[in-house]
Amino acid sequence: MGERRYVPPATADRLFNALVAMLARLGISIMGSRVLAVRGRKSGQWRTVPVNLLDVGGVRYLVAPRGETEWVRNLRTSGGGELRLASRREAFTATELGDADKVPILRAYIARWWFEVKRFFDLADANAPDEELARVAPQHPVFRLERAPT
Repeated sequence: MGERRYVPPATADRLFNALVAMLARLGISIMGSRVLAVRGRKSGQWRTVPVNLLDVGGVRYLVAPRGETEWVRNLRTSGGGELRLASRREAFTATELGDADKVPILRAYIARWWFEVKRFFDLADANAPDEELARVAPQHPVFRLERAPT
């Protein structure tokens, strides 16, 4: 899918993520945050990480601002997982978008969370033109989520 990239979390990122995950486990969502649970591609064990759940026109997406993270690799392998908020578990299937389809989703994502994720995007600001978003699209995996059949 293009140029691969991974930005490891700094200590401040780890602390912030731990706080967001703790709040989500208590049922408090910060701007749409959830705990993503996905099976490890080697262990099969549930792995969890806080994520920003994006809704665009009633369709939900996960964007990986730091690039090729472990959750991205695990989600590619498993094809789905759970979104968790307090005791609520919502199973989903995931479809990864091609680079050409990412621009409007990336635009919506950075419009909402630019303050938090700007250091992970090689963009001048949140109002970057579509050409710039297309340039960085290969570095940021995006998944469209659908509720899993029950």
